[in-house]
Amino acid sequence: MMQELPPPMQLMQLSFAFMVSRSISVAAEFFIADKLTERPKTATELAGETGLHARSLYRMLRACASYGVFAEDEQGRFMLTPMAELLRSDQPGNLRAFTAMMNSVWQYQSWAEMDHAVKTGQPAFDKVFRMPFFEFCEKTERAGREFNEAMTSNSAYTSEIFLNAYNFTGFTKVVDVGGGHGILLASLLQRNPHLSGILYEMPALAAAASELMQQYSVADRCEQVGGDFFASVPEGGDLYILKHIIHDWNDEQCTRILSNCRKSMKQGGKVLVIEMVVPEGNTPSLAKLLDLQMLVCLPGCERTETEYRALFKKGGLSLSRILPMPSPFSIIEAVPIENYSEEPSLDWKVEPQMGSMQPTEQ
Repeated sequence: MMQELPPPMQLMQLSFAFMVSRSISVAAEFFIADKLTERPKTATELAGETGLHARSLYRMLRACASYGVFAEDEQGRFMLTPMAELLRSDQPGNLRAFTAMMNSVWQYQSWAEMDHAVKTGQPAFDKVFRMPFFEFCEKTERAGREFNEAMTSNSAYTSEIFLNAYNFTGFTKVVDVGGGHGILLASLLQRNPHLSGILYEMPALAAAASELMQQYSVADRCEQVGGDFFASVPEGGDLYILKHIIHDWNDEQCTRILSNCRKSMKQGGKVLVIEMVVPEGNTPSLAKLLDLQMLVCLPGCERTETEYRALFKKGGLSLSRILPMPSPFSIIEAVPIENYSEEPSLDWKVEPQMGSMQPTEQ
């Protein structure tokens, strides 16, 4: 364990950590776990199936296995482990696409310029690619596909946990703001026949969700609406869900989104934000690492409970409770502040490239 090593070795382990994550990513990119589903195989066998260099593949998989991703037996064959199972593309809730995307080439190019973000407070990604991240995904076919597949992969994992963690009794109409292809909303409506819903997304994504709603047999209770959540959100819902949306944007942009939800909801409505909550102090947390991802690639950030309270207040909402889930994510529940009036000094100016909804949550 890291704590058992002397400080110089601990620091060296951390310095080499990027090599582990990149190796796992390459294994995910070439679907190595899929090829071990039926039986263990040697690196030579795997190289024959993938077109990779056998000795080099062995060296990479040996390193992965030393961290519990794959395992090597006495005959030099590699097999699946619980973590490697999550790299199988045929497994529900798998993280193959997410793992590949998080260590893709364009990610590494952005992280190489992290010093720019630390110096200026502006995303390093924008400096490297001369455009914001979501615009890059729209214009670059491979990056857009990788990102959408990764978000779909991650959403399948978090959505199931969310649906088991919250009581939807008493609500009638759910608006999934930035709901991507609609997996979360479709699953929610399928489990709760008393609910109707609105999937709110960019027009193209909203239209594409129709087929999924048919598959889940909820099309008669779900409307797909295209639009821009910085400008408005659909009216009449009593539950507004923002899953993996708020952390993408800065405080001013988030305030606008939250304010639009407050103004559009029915009396007695609620907002649910599904994000990681950064713990105070020196507690290790995945949220603190994801926060750096936001720093490097996007204008957003991960936030503490105190920061969420302040952010909600700016949007006319009050944080009512935080429900931890058996995952890195929490449900952050908010209700409207009574007799709230928007401060007249607020001047909403969203940069043109940021002024449309983006494919953030699938």
